[in-house]
Amino acid sequence: MAHIIVVGNEKGGAGKSTVSMHVATALSRMGHNVGTLDLDLRQKTMGRYITNRRKMLETDKLDLPTPRYIELPEIDPDSLQPGENIYDHRLSAAVAALEPGSDFILIDCPGSHTRLSQVAHSLADTLITPLNDSFVDFDLLAHTDASGERIEGPSVYSEMVWNARQLRAQAGLPPIDWVVLRNRLGAQQMVNKAKMEKALDRLSKRIGFRVAPGFNERVIFRELFPRGLTLLDLKDIGVKQLNISNIAARQELRDLIKALQLPGVTVTF
Repeated sequence: MAHIIVVGNEKGGAGKSTVSMHVATALSRMGHNVGTLDLDLRQKTMGRYITNRRKMLETDKLDLPTPRYIELPEIDPDSLQPGENIYDHRLSAAVAALEPGSDFILIDCPGSHTRLSQVAHSLADTLITPLNDSFVDFDLLAHTDASGERIEGPSVYSEMVWNARQLRAQAGLPPIDWVVLRNRLGAQQMVNKAKMEKALDRLSKRIGFRVAPGFNERVIFRELFPRGLTLLDLKDIGVKQLNISNIAARQELRDLIKALQLPGVTVTF
């Protein structure tokens, strides 16, 4: 069976789609068959990325490893039994369509609470939660006191993950490996960074997740999107020498893939 990776966070602007694009493409470039779904049915950033990539490959006559992407299929409402949810059926049908031939299925969730996102979390073998290095974003996981040093209790997103874990346990499935990424880090605000590190360490022991490094804030990620490229594609499109920022970003991606500890994955870039 395919290993399901869900990238989720109910707050926008944390870099979910950037993480999704780079993880899916990195796995493809390492020889794995990767299927992808985008549950943000309005914006579809992940879907747009892969569409952009396929157009670029066709225009430039290139052959680069590319994740497979499909839309959620439509379901006839009349086919549902009383009480059944149409979004549950759309998601299960999409996963079933990707499962054959896929080593991994990556699901990019919207930055809001939706039925699709809730169900996707219960399917996750690995859950990746990108988090800006800010107590504004930390509040999604847990509430703290005014000093930011004492955790008062879990917040809405953590409670949703807990519910997803309960559903998996009831179904006899392995527990979710939850990885929180400290994403979009900046070079300044060292006091805030230290506070965030301590708070995440305390919370990880309390509610059960691993903390991993994400990406620093870099312009290159925004520049690559219109062509559907990632950092790993630059040399293939004729960039002979990477600058210091690009090299550092590649190392961040390498560290991220290693930290995920995905089954059967050996980092080869």
